[in-house]
Amino acid sequence: MRTLTEKKRNDILNAATTVFLEQGYERASMEGVARMAECSKATLYNYFSSKESLLDAVVRAYGTNFLTRAAEDIYSQDSRNLPLPDRLQRFGEGMLYAMTSDWKGLQLYRMVIGEAGHSSIGEIFYESGVRESMDALATLMAQYIKTGDLLPARPDLRARQFSALVKAEADELFLRHTMPVYTREDIVAMVKSAVEVFISGASPR
Repeated sequence: MRTLTEKKRNDILNAATTVFLEQGYERASMEGVARMAECSKATLYNYFSSKESLLDAVVRAYGTNFLTRAAEDIYSQDSRNLPLPDRLQRFGEGMLYAMTSDWKGLQLYRMVIGEAGHSSIGEIFYESGVRESMDALATLMAQYIKTGDLLPARPDLRARQFSALVKAEADELFLRHTMPVYTREDIVAMVKSAVEVFISGASPR
């Protein structure tokens, strides 16, 4: 029986990320990933059963892990008793900090956008962390809609609206050749602005 190790799994993920970014998802092959990872195809398939499962793991490792962490934080013990603006601020900072500091994750997102029109990569990306994080945010919105702190609306729509506001000032990253430097203060200020606009538009007060 072959022994699975975390180091070899990480080596494969790093190799797959390089191959996907250099060749695109559609053109990438498991053979090419195995060659880059300096392992046999049999070893590669011992860790990942298909190219789709490998992409899922890559996206979770480098693309959507920040969303998962941000979603978990809004339900943490520290956040649970905070008012809605503060909980949204924490979610937004976690989301935006990773987005503006992880160039590899941003490149993966660009690849997904570029290939989504002619492959299943968009669905794989969405199911690899995005859905669960947006569902968590929508659940939070539903709680505050029910208490009357937010105007009636579909919770999932409110979640998408807030997410879009958080990313609004960072959208230019997708057009940049190199990553601009954002300080912690920049990120806090950008999210604060997003929270204020969202609460102003979605609150009955």
